[in-house]
Amino acid sequence: MIRHLFRLYPHPGLLVRLGMLHAVLAVLQGLLLGLLVPILRALLQPRPDFAAATPWLVTGAIGMVGYVVLNVTATPVGFAASMQLSAQLRHHLMAHVTTLPLGWFGTEQKARLSRTVTTAAGNIATLAVTIGAPAITCTLVPATVLVVTFLVDWRMALLLLLVAALAVPTLRRAGRIASTSEEELEAAATEIAGRAIELGQAQPVLRAAGHGATGSARMRAALDEHRRSYRVGLRRSMVPDLTYTAVVMLGFVAVLVLGSVFLLNGTLPVAEAVALVVLAVRFLEPLANLIELIGALRALDNNITRVETILTVPALPKAENPVRNLEHSGIEFVGVTYRYAPDAAPALDDVSLHCRPGSTTALVGPSGSGKTTVTRLIARFFDVDSGSVRVGGVDVRELDQAALLAEIAIVFQDVYLFDDTIEANLRLARPDATDAELAEAARAARLDEVVDRLPNGWRTLVGEGGSALSGGERQRVSIARAFLKQASIVLIDEAGSALDPENEGAVSDAIATLASDPNRTVIVIAHRPATLATADNVVALDNGRVTETGHPEVLRLAHGPFAHLYTQYEQARGWRITAR
Repeated sequence: MIRHLFRLYPHPGLLVRLGMLHAVLAVLQGLLLGLLVPILRALLQPRPDFAAATPWLVTGAIGMVGYVVLNVTATPVGFAASMQLSAQLRHHLMAHVTTLPLGWFGTEQKARLSRTVTTAAGNIATLAVTIGAPAITCTLVPATVLVVTFLVDWRMALLLLLVAALAVPTLRRAGRIASTSEEELEAAATEIAGRAIELGQAQPVLRAAGHGATGSARMRAALDEHRRSYRVGLRRSMVPDLTYTAVVMLGFVAVLVLGSVFLLNGTLPVAEAVALVVLAVRFLEPLANLIELIGALRALDNNITRVETILTVPALPKAENPVRNLEHSGIEFVGVTYRYAPDAAPALDDVSLHCRPGSTTALVGPSGSGKTTVTRLIARFFDVDSGSVRVGGVDVRELDQAALLAEIAIVFQDVYLFDDTIEANLRLARPDATDAELAEAARAARLDEVVDRLPNGWRTLVGEGGSALSGGERQRVSIARAFLKQASIVLIDEAGSALDPENEGAVSDAIATLASDPNRTVIVIAHRPATLATADNVVALDNGRVTETGHPEVLRLAHGPFAHLYTQYEQARGWRITAR
């Protein structure tokens, strides 16, 4: 565990210094106890020899002063170290996360990352300081006392060593049980956290169903599972905990019995006997305390594992000499096959397509056909299993990732906005944009209409995730970002089926304006007949394969898969208009 702990931190010097400080304190404590032997030898005589005891008393006083000073120093140093270690580990985590493929950030991974950064990283820093210090004390004090005892009486030292040897297996078993229980409790706590978020987000639905106060059945089940895990953990820990305590207590009884025997038969002087009893107490007491620390130590180990799970995710491979400039904005897929998991069916299977620079390509097909996967591979959210994706004539694996993303603007179906102003969310695309450029991008995306009717205009807060805006308004902000970024490649997931007529029309017009730039290559996952009609090229996908490519008018007359889909889109559009 110690090796894993040090491996987590890119700069573990602070952890090393803190550990050494507590190690010095522990050894010093054991050595100070060892001074009892010569002091008691000098004083527990028929005529106490104060002259012989004085040097040891002075040495002990100096050592005690040093111990107090170091102990007082260790407390504020420990608190400061805890905060610094927590910040250092969180920065290390976030720095690594920024190198991971964008496709890694699925819903489950984002939840794990959030809990790891906020909880596990903080727990590691806190436990490393608050539990690490007592753990060092509980191991080095007995070790030092054992060495001192060997120097006084090897027979008693062997007895103490035997007690430790019997206690270690029991402690390990208790540790394994504590680790399992902590993992089960963590899983149950994570489930409760998810259900608590659900309780807040789904209040309208829950109240309508009469479960506003109690939550869903899953919430109640999560609470029951947490209580069950806690009870099971307590029951499993009881026997090994009590066994360990019994071993330590029986060890102390054995020390008293053996010490009495040696004292009575004259093989152990009174002074040594008294000193050895004190040493035995200071040997066994820290050992007894280890059982109270073992649960926290296992929790520390489990938290380290959680952080390592993220830190060991392979970073996106980088080319040795990456290309940083694109000669054009053309896009080409050459025999691309990609699976989201090794044992999953191909999301794309031997896909080849070509989008010439400045063109607009519409991707069509049923749900699950691979349309979104195409856009993600262009932005290199993942690397292909076989084949190649080329942007500007260069394999994206040979491109500098920052340079690639600088040329790409993405308008996804689910737009995420930060809990800030509209202006701040728009400036994410280009922080140095002028007010005039900001206004022009807003006009092109029809966002200016939204800004004009809001009471605080550009300063309006959009809420968490953009919750203060409608879906269509969030789409307009996302499209305005694409205009402001002035990217040469734009990837759009056209999502207008759930928008009202006003927003649907505004978003359609904004996409058409975005695609009208002859220097910009646009790939749009299209559903609206109006968008399909204005595309230069259509790529029809089904089950991860390209079924048709060509100009939309030509494909409509070919009576193939695209013509069938186009008819369905027109019918769905007509039904929506009739319903409204």
